[in-house]
Amino acid sequence: MSALPDHTVRVDRGTSPAGLDFAARFNVAVPFIDRHLAEGRADKPAIRSAAGDVSYGALAERVDRCGLALQAAGLAPGERLLMVVKDAPEFFYLFWGAIKAGIVPVPLNTLLRANDYRYMIEDSGCAALAYSPEHEGEVGAALASTAVRIVLRTVGPDSLETRMAAGPRSLAPAPASAEDECFWLYSSGSTGRPKGVVHRHRDMVATSELYGVGTLGLNEGDICYSAAKLFFAYGLGNAMTFPLWVGGTAVLNEARPTPQATFETIERFRPTLYFGVPTLYAAQLQAMEAKRPDLSSLRLCVSAGEALPADILRRWREATGKLVLDGIGSTEALHIFISNRPDDVRPGASGRPVPGYRARIVGDSGEALSAPGAVGRLWVAGLSTATHYWNDPERSRRAMVEGWLDTGDTYYRDAEGYYVYCGRNDDMMKVGGIWCSPVEIEAKLIEHPLVLEAAVVGRPDEEGLVKPEAFIVTKHPADAGPALAEALVHRCKNGLAPYKYPRWVNFVPELPKTATGKIQRFKLRSPAACRTS
Repeated sequence: MSALPDHTVRVDRGTSPAGLDFAARFNVAVPFIDRHLAEGRADKPAIRSAAGDVSYGALAERVDRCGLALQAAGLAPGERLLMVVKDAPEFFYLFWGAIKAGIVPVPLNTLLRANDYRYMIEDSGCAALAYSPEHEGEVGAALASTAVRIVLRTVGPDSLETRMAAGPRSLAPAPASAEDECFWLYSSGSTGRPKGVVHRHRDMVATSELYGVGTLGLNEGDICYSAAKLFFAYGLGNAMTFPLWVGGTAVLNEARPTPQATFETIERFRPTLYFGVPTLYAAQLQAMEAKRPDLSSLRLCVSAGEALPADILRRWREATGKLVLDGIGSTEALHIFISNRPDDVRPGASGRPVPGYRARIVGDSGEALSAPGAVGRLWVAGLSTATHYWNDPERSRRAMVEGWLDTGDTYYRDAEGYYVYCGRNDDMMKVGGIWCSPVEIEAKLIEHPLVLEAAVVGRPDEEGLVKPEAFIVTKHPADAGPALAEALVHRCKNGLAPYKYPRWVNFVPELPKTATGKIQRFKLRSPAACRTS
C-alpha cells in the first residue's frame, strides 16, 4: 500500500469497524479544518449561533490566525494552553489553532471556582491561559496567586481577537504523528479531584468515525446541537468534532442549558441531532407539561453522562415521538463506547459495544467475568483511550492496563449482550451481604409521577450495617412530605428485591452534580448532606 499524503487518514467504511490508516506525518487539525476547503465547503456554515454564522472558509482562516497569534505571544510547541472559554466560535479558533501550531490545548470547565482553576494551573504546569471575559472574576482570583507566563482574554482590548486581526493569516501545520500528544481534558470530578487526561492526535478521529458515523450515521447534511458544553469530552464530540468530521454544522449556545433555552435553540436552528443528559431530559419533560416545543427537525436524540432511566426514555418517546439513544463514555475514552443504536434500543441498558471498541466485565482480582449477569468492573479498549493521567503514574498504572481502560464503573452484561449500568465502583453497596446498585433503586423511584430526580447512596444504620438512603427532588416542592416518602418506599418494596428499598427518604431542592450532569453521590454520603428524615 502506498504511503498516505501528509496529515491525511484513510477510512475504510466497508469493514466493521471502519478501518483507520493514518499518514506517518499527521496533525489532526488538517483533516478537521483545512480539508473542507479542498472539498468545496468554504462557503458552508461550520458554526451557527446567536452571534451569526461562521463558514468553513472563515473558520480555517481564523484557526490559522489564532495559532499564529499564540506563537507570537511566546507559546512554544508542546506547551500547555488552559482554556476557560464559553461555547462560542473562539473556542474552535483556540483549540484548533493551538493544535495546528503544536501547542497542547486544555479546555476547562467554565463553571468552576478560583480554587479549582488554581489547582489546575499548578497541576498542569501551563504556560498560558485564555479566558472569556465573562469568567474574569474566578480566573482573575486564581491568577492572583499563581504564575502563568501568558494570559489572554478572548475578546476586547489587547485580546486574542485583536492579535488575530493584526497578524498573518497562513499557518503551516506543526509536525506530529497520530500517536503524539495532542490535547488534554480534566476529568469531571464525580468522585473527587479532577485528573488531567492526555489524548493523542488520532483520538478525535476514532470517536468521530466509530461512534459519530458508525453509530449515529452522521453525514454532511446533519446539524448538531449539544446542550452539554464543549469543555468536556461528551460536548467536545457532539458540538465540534462530529460535525467537523463529516462537514456538517455545529450549533452553539453559550447560555445555561435550561429547558426553555434548549427548546428555543432547537426551534430556531433546526438541528437534526440533539445531545443531552438524563437530568435535562427529565426537566424538559416537566417543561413540556406547560408547552410543547417544535422538535420536528430532530432525527435522533442522544443521552450520556449518567444512565438514562427507562421511564424517562419511555416518557420522552411518548411526548415527542423521538428516540433517545443512551450510551456510556468517559473523559478517558473521549466519547461513547457502549451505546444503543437507532435500530437496537434496550430501555434501561447502555446498549452494546460500539464497533471498534471491546468491553469486558472484570472481578476484584482482575479475572474476566463471562457469565451473564455477573457484576464487576467495566473495562474497555479502543483507539480513542487516553495514554495516561498527567502527573499521576500510580493512577495511570492502575487504570490503564495493557491497552485496557478500567472505567471505574460497575456493570453487568445480560444474556443478550446488553451492558447494564449499576453505578460507579465506589457507589455500589452491600446490603445484607448482597451487592446492590443505586441506579436500579433510582430508576424505580423516578417512575413515581411526582419525582423529578433521585439519588441513592449507602448509609450505616444504628448497628453499622449499610442500607440504601434516597435523596429526592420532587417536580413541585409542595409534593414533598411523609405521604410521598411512604409511597416511594412501598413502590420499591413491591417492585424490587425486598432488601433494596430505601430506609431513609430525604427531600432536597437539588442534587449535587458535575457540569456533565453526573450525580456526585460521594457528596451525599458526607455527614454534611442535607437530610430531612
